Amino acid sequence: MSAPWPVQGAAVAAPLKYLAGYPPELLSQVRAAIAAGRLGPALAQRYPERHEVRSERALYDYVSAIKSEFLRQAEPLAKVAWDPKLHVIRNALGTHTAVSRVQGGKLKAKREIRIAALFKEAPAAFLRMIVVHELAHLRQREHDRAFYALCCHMEPAYHQLEFDLRAWLTLRELAPDEAARPA
Repeated sequence: MSAPWPVQGAAVAAPLKYLAGYPPELLSQVRAAIAAGRLGPALAQRYPERHEVRSERALYDYVSAIKSEFLRQAEPLAKVAWDPKLHVIRNALGTHTAVSRVQGGKLKAKREIRIAALFKEAPAAFLRMIVVHELAHLRQREHDRAFYALCCHMEPAYHQLEFDLRAWLTLRELAPDEAARPA
């Protein structure tokens, strides 16, 4: 009996853009799991918890709680928002920006974090991972060793979550019905 979520062979053979840079052996395992219909259920079993962060106010409170736990001395956040166009337009899942304004004789920078709206439907662990990533940019601009050390300090399973998030995004692109399936 075939799986209720067919995945075309050509789609599974397509480049896995979210997983670029990972070893070919790992990519072949991901392709095999997608083709067999095992990746969606595995991710749903590993990350069954959904979050309740739906509004911009709830997102601001969620991000502020993590920031106050790990980055108390960092500059305050002026805005935290869901961005429905972020993933499509900028090919990013979250952004951290500093909006500069002249106030009197001084230049003031207000920090903003925008999170792709697709995380409203993502497992709670994936939302936490992307928030940790964007908060780490408050201290470290570049994706270097210090940046990833800070991410791992805030979320010890950061690297596993990043890989699983990339697998989930790949699944959403190649087999959207399987990615949306609850546990």
